[in-house]
Amino acid sequence: MKTRQLKYPAASYVNLSKNQPHQFAQEHALRIYNSNSIYSFIPKNACSTMRVSLAIANGCIATTADFNWIHDNNGTFRADLASLALADYTFVILRCPYARLASAYLDKIVGLTTEAWALHDTMKRKLPPDAITFRLFIKTITQTEHLRTNIHWQPQMDFLVYKEYDDYFNLENFSTATAVIEKKARIKIADARTLTQHGTDRLLHLSDKHYADVLPGEIKALKAAGQTPAPASLYDDELIAIVKKSYKKDMELYKRLFGDKDLMF
Repeated sequence: MKTRQLKYPAASYVNLSKNQPHQFAQEHALRIYNSNSIYSFIPKNACSTMRVSLAIANGCIATTADFNWIHDNNGTFRADLASLALADYTFVILRCPYARLASAYLDKIVGLTTEAWALHDTMKRKLPPDAITFRLFIKTITQTEHLRTNIHWQPQMDFLVYKEYDDYFNLENFSTATAVIEKKARIKIADARTLTQHGTDRLLHLSDKHYADVLPGEIKALKAAGQTPAPASLYDDELIAIVKKSYKKDMELYKRLFGDKDLMF
């Protein structure tokens, strides 16, 4: 049996139950029972699709009609230490950091979800959520005190419980990854995008101008009309540089695994 090397335990001699980086990563390591697999879920990286698929594979729901079950069950399939150590197959889905942050903004901030209001609180309520442009969003969440206040923009590296996984997939090539995951993890992947409506793949992407300083309300109106800023149009040189610096380790891992052809910049 292959030895699974965990990422965080040896970095600190505290009791593992008090090793916060490990506990966080373990919380996001989910079991697929019939294949004895571990999937590390990272928000904004096809996580709704994968969590619905796990819920079906693990016998908790029968069809995608019950997809809302996942929202109160993030920790239901959480792996314990033995499951992590004895897994037969491990995998994770990563994403271009620029694209992930654009997705988080267009979904959570423009949509004025609970995450937007939580960010409003962490900003000491200086501005209402509907005044948070993408520029302000990036400049805020990349401050040290805000970088890990929400899992939708927390660095992807934090979610990795192992030093090495059997397979790393990138969301930019998820259609290719699907067949591999289904075969190795013995799971049928159910596309949840039309159910959760978190993505923008079915909207017309606009690149007619820079949208970094456009208010959420204007973008929300575009989405209601079937349009959305193309993710790249949210960025300018200043914001690219900020993200590149603040998510340096995510960038380095992504490029080491997949090269840079699928990075937005």
